[in-house]
Amino acid sequence: MKSPLLFLPGAVAAEGHDEGVAAHYGDLFREQRALADGTGFVDLSHRGVVTVTGDDRLSWLHLLLTQHVSELPAGQATEALILSAHGHIEHALYLVDDGESVWAHVEPGTQEALIGYLESMKFFYRVEVADRTEEFAVVHLPAGSIAEPPKGVVVRETPHGRDLFLPRAGLESFAAEHGPAAGILAYEALRVETHRPRVGFETDHRTIPHELGWIGSAVHLQKGCYRGQETVARVHNLGKPPRRLVFLHLDGSEVHLPGHGTPVRLASDGEEGRQLGFITTSARHHELGPIALALVKRNVPVDAELLAGDTAAAQEPVVEQ
Repeated sequence: MKSPLLFLPGAVAAEGHDEGVAAHYGDLFREQRALADGTGFVDLSHRGVVTVTGDDRLSWLHLLLTQHVSELPAGQATEALILSAHGHIEHALYLVDDGESVWAHVEPGTQEALIGYLESMKFFYRVEVADRTEEFAVVHLPAGSIAEPPKGVVVRETPHGRDLFLPRAGLESFAAEHGPAAGILAYEALRVETHRPRVGFETDHRTIPHELGWIGSAVHLQKGCYRGQETVARVHNLGKPPRRLVFLHLDGSEVHLPGHGTPVRLASDGEEGRQLGFITTSARHHELGPIALALVKRNVPVDAELLAGDTAAAQEPVVEQ
């Protein structure tokens, strides 16, 4: 879905996974500072929007998701995962129930696969699953924003801000009233700062929730009956995950940022040393400078100096060793 806000002054289109919305509107750091101060908004209208309606929606989703949602109060936001049979992360859903429907936004372009799985699991349950991406756009208001969402709009409120499920036809009028707009690069820089993982960035085909710190926030350990639960329970009770997420402060003298997939090695081993992990997301932060998230082997010493490609990096643990 290509956003009409790409026609705002200064808009530069994002590429790759976030294609369809603006990377920035001409001043990355100004946009970050605005979000940090609780002003402006972020256009996330490229994300998929899925709804589940019907009397059994919460009890049914409870059987499929890693989160405890059978008694989810109306208006309370949560997040949940769908795992493979081996416990690997397939989807992350950012949820809220409005009393009649569960609304979720998901990674761009993944809603079709998600709906295909959900449809295959309906059986006799009284639920209807729908792709609402063409009708609704996700807009993010930062934490501290005093902006009033339009009347009747479903809101998902979290400590990091509010996600609005806005009718797509009202996106331009919303922007005119609630600007300034901030691009996805500003949003991503703040996401990296707060160590929040994202499917397709911090995950690969074998990532399990424990590696990213999703236990607790997206995985409820006191429930069962979902695909992949055996792996979650086994790792939690009997072992530790093979990798862990770390936050990196990158050498600010480097002109370029190490991209997704850049090998991470011990600085003492140099650029030819053994690969111990990879960069998942990197960003330029308005206060911290160049930063990144990386997934590394669990036994990498927490005080070790690292190299991300040819860029020196100091790590802060996100997940315990």
